[in-house]
Amino acid sequence: MVAKKTPLYDEHVKLGGKIVDYAGWFLPVQYEGLIKEHEAVRNDAGLFDVSHMGQIMVKGKDALDFLQYLLTNDISKMTDNQTMYALLCYPDGGVVDDLLVYKYGPEEYLLVVNAANTEKDFKWMIDNKKDFNIILENISDQIGLVALQGPKAEKILQKLTDYDLSSIKPFHFKRDIEVAGVSCKVSRTGYTGEDGFEIYSSPEDIVTVWNKLLEVGKEDGLKPAGLGARDTLRFEATMPLYGQEISEDVTPLEGGLKFAVKLDKEADFIGKEALKKQWEEGLKRKIVGFELLGRGIPREGYEVYKDGKKIGYVTTGYLSPTLKKNIGNALIDSSEADLGNEIDIMIRNKPVKAKIISRRFLKK
Repeated sequence: MVAKKTPLYDEHVKLGGKIVDYAGWFLPVQYEGLIKEHEAVRNDAGLFDVSHMGQIMVKGKDALDFLQYLLTNDISKMTDNQTMYALLCYPDGGVVDDLLVYKYGPEEYLLVVNAANTEKDFKWMIDNKKDFNIILENISDQIGLVALQGPKAEKILQKLTDYDLSSIKPFHFKRDIEVAGVSCKVSRTGYTGEDGFEIYSSPEDIVTVWNKLLEVGKEDGLKPAGLGARDTLRFEATMPLYGQEISEDVTPLEGGLKFAVKLDKEADFIGKEALKKQWEEGLKRKIVGFELLGRGIPREGYEVYKDGKKIGYVTTGYLSPTLKKNIGNALIDSSEADLGNEIDIMIRNKPVKAKIISRRFLKK
């Protein structure tokens, strides 16, 4: 199957982006280079094309009840114009996907899901629709989306709108804001650990928004950023990636996401019983952070040993651009997961010493 192009594909080519096939989409992995783009986001601002993300509308008088049944978090606690992180789980507690819920009103919600999982998620929702009085619509093709991230994000975006952006709190959004003369939804969310905004508009208009932001942000150090920096930034900020820290084989509890799994909410959700049992019996494995004490870079899938016995594997590993250290996440036996414990990461068939550290790599 040929990869799809986002509305911004031609802009990436003009900017010299190195294009790769990611989750069935042609997207830039980098422009100037991962390190420069990563540092721009940490110090100034970076602009990402995230138009590949999936968007599924849930409407109808049973929308809340349906989402309470479908998702791990407590959607009843949301107010209008708020966003919430949640997970879709299988009955055994494995993860279908992780996503953001946008509450437009009591009978209207938008779910923003991972690009690679959009079709699977939509089918899962239809298969579990039961007798709920709702309408489900996959509107992914109708939306363009960019993420402006970094300490100068608000200052840059404010140049293109009259709306007071400081009034949008984290994990909240405002619809129908004019940005660069274009009607947008602006959400104070992101995937980098920095302040920032995700800006939604039509596929045609997102090109205007992208170009105007790069134009007015230049003097503040704004750079276009690719998938490479997106991954190093989210990893430093303790944010999971589906297929690595969580998957159909790794539950949200094992992945360190207990905050988004409300086992005590009144509504029964898919996977609740399995997750409750897992929590009550104690996790047999969990995600930990580690820092390499020897030479080498830990990569996804590398095996982890303790005293010659395999205890798990690396889920994500990098030379951290911010910390300048080789760090990673690993899913390992809980009995070996204490902070300060030394483990061995197998790099090119040789054990390299590492120490378990807090996954809060960034002190922000």
